[in-house]
Amino acid sequence: MTQTRKKKIGLIGGGQIGGNLALIAVQKSLGDVTLFDIPAAEGLVKGKALDINQLSAVDGYDCRVTGSTDWKDVAGSDVIIITAGVPRKPGMSREDLLDINLKIMRDVAANIKQHAPNAFVINVANPLDAMVFALQKIAELPKHMVVGMAGVLDTSRFKFFVAEALGSSIRDVEALVLGGHGDDMVPLVRHTTVGGVPLTELLPQDKLEAIVKRTREGGAELVGLYKTGSAYFAPASSAISMAESFLLDRKRILPAAALLEGQYGINGYFFGVPVQIGAGGVEKILTPQLNDSEKAALEKSFQSVKKTVDSVKL
Repeated sequence: MTQTRKKKIGLIGGGQIGGNLALIAVQKSLGDVTLFDIPAAEGLVKGKALDINQLSAVDGYDCRVTGSTDWKDVAGSDVIIITAGVPRKPGMSREDLLDINLKIMRDVAANIKQHAPNAFVINVANPLDAMVFALQKIAELPKHMVVGMAGVLDTSRFKFFVAEALGSSIRDVEALVLGGHGDDMVPLVRHTTVGGVPLTELLPQDKLEAIVKRTREGGAELVGLYKTGSAYFAPASSAISMAESFLLDRKRILPAAALLEGQYGINGYFFGVPVQIGAGGVEKILTPQLNDSEKAALEKSFQSVKKTVDSVKL
């Protein structure tokens, strides 16, 4: 009997998001996981791997986690998720992390190019849009095989705030947040429905504006609460949903930072838009009809992204 090869998932960065990524990947039986970090964090990644492996008997997980500081253990990964970098601290913007995390991304991208050039790569490191731009250029990844994770997280936050305000099931909230992963992101309020009913018919304008504001500041709110770090549960789950759609050919429509080549009037930049993710990576880029107000908001978000990306020196 021919044995099917398990999928392999490489997680670059063994911090809070990395550990949760490993746990969720194993719980979903998506494949065997390599949790990678620098030599100084060897004990951390090996400890997290052992800890997760020891819980596998409780629910019968058959996938395994390996903690490693050797890029050779990442070789052959089907999916790579990058979380390596410095998290935000109170008072910092995502853009404040640019110089620090760009140095890290240069090394990560070069090693992906050498050891896992055929992987579907999902970047989580901030500033998101600039980091995924640098990643694709340095690693020379095909445009359909690299994305930035932000839209899924931002949309999840928006959905939660809507459900909380209405006291409804979050399962019935359909929404989409586009644009850059920053203070100018664009929740598409007009396109949001709850049980098929337009959100604009369910909440007054002031409540809608408050939810949009809280969504845009969602990351900063958590940084302020944690004091010493940033969000990790929701970002990990969001990245796994993208990896799962690729590994299992789900063909889900998810908001992600993809390389645009004329769509939305943008060319040569990664920007948060709805994409279809399947076994071919980014298989489609969708372009919903936007009104003038939504177009203006998206353009403002793009200009913020463009300013940060244009400051990247590769």
